[in-house]
Amino acid sequence: MSVAEATRPRLRARARIRWWPLALGGLFLGALILRLVGYETGLPYVYNADENSHFVPHAVGMFGHSLNPDYFVNPPAYTYLVHALYLLRWGSDPATVGGAYAADPTTAFAIARAASGTLGAAAAVLTAVAAARLFADRRAGIVAGALLAVAFLFVHYSHFALNDAPTLAPLALALVGVAGIYRTGRTREYLLAGAALGVAIATKYTAGILVVTIAAAALASPVPQPRLRNLAIGAALCCAGFLLANPYALLDHHAFIDGLQKQTDTAAGDEGGKLGLANSSGWIYYLGTFGWGFGWLPVLAALGGGVALVVRDRRLAWVLLPAPLLLFLYLGQQSRFFARWMLPIYPLLAMLAAWGLIVALRRIRFRWALAAGAVLLCLQGLVYSIHNDRVLARADTRQLARDWMVAHIPARSKVVVEPIAPDQWAADVGFFNPATSSGNRWNKFRTSRSQYDNAGNRIRGAARVVKLEDYERITRPDLVESYRKGGYCWVITGSTQFGRAYADPEEVPRAIRYYDALERAGDLVYETKPYGKATTLPFSFDYSFNYYPLSYERPGPEIRIYRLRGCDR
Repeated sequence: MSVAEATRPRLRARARIRWWPLALGGLFLGALILRLVGYETGLPYVYNADENSHFVPHAVGMFGHSLNPDYFVNPPAYTYLVHALYLLRWGSDPATVGGAYAADPTTAFAIARAASGTLGAAAAVLTAVAAARLFADRRAGIVAGALLAVAFLFVHYSHFALNDAPTLAPLALALVGVAGIYRTGRTREYLLAGAALGVAIATKYTAGILVVTIAAAALASPVPQPRLRNLAIGAALCCAGFLLANPYALLDHHAFIDGLQKQTDTAAGDEGGKLGLANSSGWIYYLGTFGWGFGWLPVLAALGGGVALVVRDRRLAWVLLPAPLLLFLYLGQQSRFFARWMLPIYPLLAMLAAWGLIVALRRIRFRWALAAGAVLLCLQGLVYSIHNDRVLARADTRQLARDWMVAHIPARSKVVVEPIAPDQWAADVGFFNPATSSGNRWNKFRTSRSQYDNAGNRIRGAARVVKLEDYERITRPDLVESYRKGGYCWVITGSTQFGRAYADPEEVPRAIRYYDALERAGDLVYETKPYGKATTLPFSFDYSFNYYPLSYERPGPEIRIYRLRGCDR
C-alpha cells in the first residue's frame, strides 16, 4: 500500500470533523441574518400590543424598584435578560435609563429585538447539535437546524421583543441534554437537560411540555443507568434553573400564582372569544398553522419521520412523539389560540422532519439526493421568510398615514382614530380614540371624557377602558353624528379593526352600520394599503399581523382617512 493510500482515510476523517463546526457556524450566520433584516420595523412606534406592554417596559421599570417584575402572566427570564442588556448600555441609574427610554425608544427596543433574534439563531444551532446526537447522524442535525432556521413563524417572531423566540434557545439546549440522556445516560446530561428546561419554562410556561421528553428519554434509553435517581436530579436542576431565572416565583409566590392563573384563563377563553377568529376548532386551526408556519413539506416529512420511528425504532418514537401530540391536544381544546403558542414543539418537528428525509432517501444512491431534499424542505420557509424580511424593512402603513396627517390636517384639529396604533403614535398630533380615552390632554386638542360600555351605551362621569379587541363591540352608527357635533371632523380607520367586524358581521351588526354611516357622511381623503392597490385581503389574526401572503409589500393594516362633510372644525 502506498503512502498516499494509507493517509487518504485519515484525511477524509479530518475533513468530516472540520465540516461540522463550519456548517454550524454557517447555520448560525444564515439564521441570524434572516432575523436581523427588518428587526427595527415600525420603530420608534411599537405596533405589536404585546411587545409594547410586556417585556421592555418591565425591564426598564426594574431600574426604579427591585428586580421583582410584579407581573407573572408571562415569566420574566427574557425580561431579566433585557434588563441586563440595558444595564450594560446605560448603567444602573433609574433616571438615566428612564430618560434614555423616553427620549429614544428605538434603541431600547432594537437592543431587545436583537437579543431575541440572536437567541433564535442560537436555537437553530442547538437543535442541529441535539438532532445529530440523538440520531447519531450529523446530516440529520444540519437538516433539522436548517429547517428551524427558516421556519416562517419562528423567523417572524424572532424580529420582536417577545419571549416566543428566546424560549427556543434554552429549550433546544435541553434537547441536547435529552439526546445525551438517551445515548449515554450520564448524570451530567440530566443536569444539562433539567437546568436548561428550567430556564426555558422561566421564559415561556408552555416550554414545560418538554418534561415529557426528558422523562421519556430516560425511560426509553437502551443504556443501563439509575433512571429514577437521575430523573430526580434532573427535576431538582429544573426547579433550580426555573427559580434562578424567576426567583420571585418563590419570593412573591402569591403574585406568581395569580399571574399563572390569569395566563391559564386567557388560553381557556374565560375572558371571551376573539372577534373575527375564523376557526372555532383549535385542532383544525393549529393543523393549518403548521402548513404555513413550519411548512407543508416539512410537516409531511415530520409525519413520515414519526411513522418511521414507530415502525423501526419505537424507543426513539417514545422520546420525540409524545410532547408534540400532547401540546397539540391541550392547546387545541382551548377557546383562544395563537399560532406562536405552538413554537415550543418546532425543534421536535424539525428533528422528526430531518429523520423522515433521511429515511426516505436511504435507497437513493444519487450523491446529492440528501442535499437536494434538504433544499426542497427548506424552500417554502426560506422564500416566505426572505419576503417577510423585505416587508418588515419597509415603512409601515401607519407611518405613511401619520406623515400624511401631519402634512395635511391643520394644527389643533380634532381627530378620531381607531385603536390601530400605540398612544405614542398619537401623542404629538392629537388623535382621539373615543373607546379608550379617559380625558387625557394631548398637544393639539382637549379630548372628550365620554365613554361607552360594551353595549355601546354612553357612560357619564366615569371612564372605562375597552380592550383593543372589543372596540368593534361598542361601535355604533350614531357615533358619526356625535363626532360631527363635537367638531371631530377627521376619522381614521384601520383594517386590523374594521376587518374584525366584516369577518364576523353577525356578531357586531352595529359596527357594520357604523362604517356604512361613515362612508355616507365623509369623504375618503387618504387611503394606504400594505399590498398592491388592486388587492384586498380578508382579516386574519395571523396574516393581518405577520404578513405571510406574498401580496404584502409593507407592514401594517389598510388605513382610511375620512373628512366628515358639514364639519366646521
